[in-house]
Amino acid sequence: MVINPTHLAQTTRSSVNWNDASRRAIKSYRDWQRAVPELVKIYVLNVPIPAVRAKIRQEFERNRYVKQLPVVDMLIAKSNMEFQETMNYWKQIPHIMKYFRVEEDPKAKISSSFMTNFLEGRN
Repeated sequence: MVINPTHLAQTTRSSVNWNDASRRAIKSYRDWQRAVPELVKIYVLNVPIPAVRAKIRQEFERNRYVKQLPVVDMLIAKSNMEFQETMNYWKQIPHIMKYFRVEEDPKAKISSSFMTNFLEGRN
């Protein structure tokens, strides 16, 4: 596997209007979704492909209702950077698996007991 650092690089730019920002966000989302099988293969993840796709969807949905255009541009730029770093294998497996921790799931219940959280390594 030959890594070309500039292969997935994109220039950072500002969106002209909301339609442009929406188009760029959808393109970024589709790039992530199309890359999932390769991502699972190169990082040798023990996570099924539908679970990875659902997590990507969850991450994009988290920022769905952002109303400031400059903030949307920044989120798209961050998404493109993350995509480049991930697909060029510049991340390690723990960087990928952090998205699948129980703490990342808002529905997961975290104990209110200090000692239980301390023993489980939570802050």
